[in-house]
Amino acid sequence: MQLKPVDTFDTISPEQFRREYYLPGKPVIIKSLAKTWPAYDKWNWDFLKQTAGHHKVGIYNNIKSDAYTPINTADDYKTFGEYVDMISQGPAGWRIFLFNIFDHSPQLTKDFTWPEEYMKGFVKKYPMLFVGGATSITHMHFDIDLSHILHTQFVGRKRVLLFPYEEQYKLYRKPFEVLSLADFSNYHLKNGKPDYDQFPAIKQAIGYEVILEHGDTLFMPAGCWHHMEYLDSGFAMSLRAMQEGIAPKLHGVWNLFGMRGIDTLLKKTAPQWWYSFKKRKAFEAAEKELI
Repeated sequence: MQLKPVDTFDTISPEQFRREYYLPGKPVIIKSLAKTWPAYDKWNWDFLKQTAGHHKVGIYNNIKSDAYTPINTADDYKTFGEYVDMISQGPAGWRIFLFNIFDHSPQLTKDFTWPEEYMKGFVKKYPMLFVGGATSITHMHFDIDLSHILHTQFVGRKRVLLFPYEEQYKLYRKPFEVLSLADFSNYHLKNGKPDYDQFPAIKQAIGYEVILEHGDTLFMPAGCWHHMEYLDSGFAMSLRAMQEGIAPKLHGVWNLFGMRGIDTLLKKTAPQWWYSFKKRKAFEAAEKELI
């Protein structure tokens, strides 16, 4: 992998953001964007427990999906308060995926503002929290709806690995999915992954690496591949904005309802054949990149 640091600004003008990052589809960190929000100082574990501790949530472990893994199906369930207590006691490889706490506690939307000076098209019904214990992992993927993301870290630190959408075949994308076949867990360690012997095209992939801290807002352009590892127990919020133009929106709709529907059906009816087919196609596409 050829990794570069993500450009970082304390503040950036909307004009520069659009010209140098939004339109080219390049990630950037804005460190002061969230500092004016009440949530910056207000949101912590105790506050969230008091607000939503009684709600039952699905939690996910670090095991990568296989031929039989249903899409977005939780590995266990706890109340949010029980989950926070668990990950506060030490390293715990469990995370919460797409927690719409705002459905349960809509008053929280008053604690931040939508940064429409930077982009339009925010999906205001679905701000989402992403929560994880130290050592938990979000495996390499891109967001299925192909929206732009502003991802703000509130508690804890998180290591993030990013690649442009165009690098998908070097990352061994599984056809009809948004996931990489390769395992990037602990990629930064000497004995970490991915396995270059098994996945040689990854060596040629050009991407970015960053560690997010309290208050950092990461812009991830539509289709940006990302792999996240929680260095501490923490949580972040993602604000999503649809792409400009009809074609990108239709591509996102196809991914959500066409591509995912086909994948779900074949996972249920012919899981091993379907997994083998996707694996073969992923390696064939990566081989073309090597050639």
